[in-house]
Parts: sequence; structure tokens; C-alpha cells
Amino acid sequence: MAAPICAVAIFVIMFGLIISEKIPRHIVTLCAGALTLIVVFGICMHSIDAVVETLNYKIIATKDFWITHGEGEGEASGINWATIIFIGGMMVMVEGMARVGFFRWLCMLLAKMVKYKTIPIFIVFMVMAAVLSMFIDSITVILFLAAVTIELAKLLKFNPIPMILSEIFCANLGGSATMCGDPPNIIIGTSLGYTFVDFLTNTGLIAAVGLVIILVYFYLVYRKELKTDGEPIDPSSMPDPKTAIEDKPGFIVSCIIFICAVVLLVSHAKTGLTVATIGVFIAAITLITAPKHVPEMLKKVDYKTLLFFIGLFIVVGGLEQTGVLVLIAEFIEKISGGNIMLMIAIIIWVSAIASAFVDNIPFAATMIPVISSIASTSGVALPTLAWALSMGTDIGGSATPIGASANVVGTSVAQKEGYSISWGKYCVKLVPATFIVLAISTVMIFVRYL
Repeated sequence: MAAPICAVAIFVIMFGLIISEKIPRHIVTLCAGALTLIVVFGICMHSIDAVVETLNYKIIATKDFWITHGEGEGEASGINWATIIFIGGMMVMVEGMARVGFFRWLCMLLAKMVKYKTIPIFIVFMVMAAVLSMFIDSITVILFLAAVTIELAKLLKFNPIPMILSEIFCANLGGSATMCGDPPNIIIGTSLGYTFVDFLTNTGLIAAVGLVIILVYFYLVYRKELKTDGEPIDPSSMPDPKTAIEDKPGFIVSCIIFICAVVLLVSHAKTGLTVATIGVFIAAITLITAPKHVPEMLKKVDYKTLLFFIGLFIVVGGLEQTGVLVLIAEFIEKISGGNIMLMIAIIIWVSAIASAFVDNIPFAATMIPVISSIASTSGVALPTLAWALSMGTDIGGSATPIGASANVVGTSVAQKEGYSISWGKYCVKLVPATFIVLAISTVMIFVRYL
């Protein structure tokens, strides 16, 4: 009994310290991770196996970590090294693209297309975040768009924080639309045998309706903050986008690398290449094609974010190993009884609330056998429960800065450039947006499937 209590206590204290922002968050999670290993696994459980399973380092040496055969990447326990390696690889690629002026060129081109008007740019970027995240991991999308947004904010002199927060939410929303858009969907799809088209025609429809409503919502809440000071910008007075390209050969190479990353991520379910393999490959190609700039690019990688993830995965591993996540799953099954509507509502909303604070990857993996059991005993169609779980875990993660990987990466990119996003600033606008989409999801699932 002591182990679960300690695991929950460490998580709650860690969560409180992260919210307080008095200590750098990567230090908080690393210290909390160390306490989990020592106190929970060592003192309370006396289990070396729990330590090994949570550190999960052995999986890196296995073939399935780099190449799969259609069973999924199977890494929902302990430190998700595939995520760490993938994020690191994408960070290297982004630094390589930034070095040659790719992001400045793109933001100037987009700004020119909408005549340098902030609100149209705001809307275009939200739609772009949602659409790209349907096919590309939302982490990559936010790494890409946050960098562009900050470049554009410096050029047009507006506050980039509202735009970055809106992009984060829309990236998570777009990711819910397809099987490859968000990690929980990959786990659900591979475990239950659903395809890309299955998700697109079910969660994709919900995400599309949600996106329309969310575009209106963010426009209403942020339109005043996005107004620029001074006279309207004369498009003819702005520099040509081509002037932003600092290294033309390097620019072409960076574009090719980026296209390769997109193709590999979209097709990795068919090729069998895991995200870890793709991350390493993209980083290696980026460094090999610019040998003179290797130290510069490696120096700019946001290692603090990677350390934050490692510590967070260890603490969540403590909740897994002590059975806390299983207790949550069992609670959902018991209180739902035979009421189908209540059952679906509980799965959506409890999954959403849990995913706002606990990494949604292990939670989704924990819930899959639960919904399978409910479907077999209650007569409710398993796909209906699967879509409820998908929307709950995908959208719920948007509510807090640590609820999804894209949130952590987006806020970290902003912090790195001097734009601090506090918990209060994040939650005051994105929590209501999360509730809106969850309400839409609940109603649409009731109407369409019951």
C-alpha cells in the first residue's frame, strides 16, 4: 500500500512544483524521477525489476525498437526512448532548417500571401497545424510552426504566445483525426486492428467539426491581443522572401530532408521504420550534409526538454508499476454499470482528465483491455468505445502544458526565445477550448453510434 501512496505523492508534489515555476521544470521531473526509483521502487517495493522496466533501456538494443512488423512499437511502459530519440532528431533537423533561413523564408512568404495581416495569418496557421498533424507527428508540426510563428512575430511586432497556444491545440485536434496523427491512436489502431481510413471516417469527422468551432473560439478570445500597433504594413515595403535564404544549396538540402521526414512519418506504418529510426536518420542526414555547422546545431538542441521528458516518464512509470493507472481503469468499468451513455461519457471525460496530467500513451494502453472487456460483457460496439477513448486521450492532453508532447515542445520553443508561457496563461484559454471539443465529441458519438 505504501508504494502507490508514495508514487501518487511524488507525482502530486512534482505537478505542484511545475505549476509554481519556481524551479526549472526539467530539474523538478528529474528529481521526482530519482525519488520514484529510490523511494517507490527501492524502499517500498524492493524491486529491481520495476527499476529496469521503467528505465526501459534494454529495448533500445532490440530489433523491434528500430523496425517493426505491424504489431506497433509496443513502448507504452516506462521511459519512451523512441519519443526521446525522435524529438531529439527533429530538433536537429529544425536547427538545420533554421540555419539556412528556411523558417524566415516561409514566414515571409506566408505573410506576403495574406498581405501581412495578423488575423488571417493566425487563422491560416491554425488550419495548417491541424491538417499537418493528421499525417505528421504533432511534435514535428509544433517544432516547425512555433519557430515560424516567432520569426513572424519579430518581423511584424505582435505577441506570438496566443498564436503558439492556438497552434498547439489545433495540432492535437488534427492528430485525433487519423491513426498516425497521435500516439494513442497508433496504440489503439494496432491493438484493435483499425486502419487509417477507420479513424479518418470516425474521429476525423469529429475533429473536422471541432476545428470549425475552435477557429471561431480562438478568434473571439485572441483577436484583441493579436492586433499590431502602428500603421498597417505596406507589402511593397517588406523584403522579398528570397532574401531570407542565407545558404541556397543548404536551403535546397534542408527542404529535401524535410520532405523525406514527412514521407517517412506518413508511411512508417507500411515501411516498418519506427519513429526512433526516423529521428536518428533525419538527424544524421542533417549533420552529414552540413559538417561545418555540426557543433552549432548540436549546441542549439533543447536538451532541457529531453531531460524533462525522461523525468516525467519515470514518474508516470511509478504510477504504472504500483497499479494506480489500472485502478483508474477499473473504476471506470465499475461505475458505468449498464448505462451505455454514461459509460461512453465516463470513458471520454475520465480519459481526458487523466490525460491532462498523466502521459496519454500509457493511459491509452491501460484502457484498451478495459474497453475490450466492457464491449464483450455489455454488448456495446467496441469501435464506439475506441473512438471515445481516442478523443478523450487526444483532446484531454491539450488542457495543460504537460498533457501532450506537442504542448511541452511548443511552450519550450517559446521559452527558449524569451516568451514565457505560465500555467495560468496556458490554461485560462485552452481549458475552455478542451471542454468545448470534448462536449462536441460526446454529443456526436451519442448521435452517431447510439
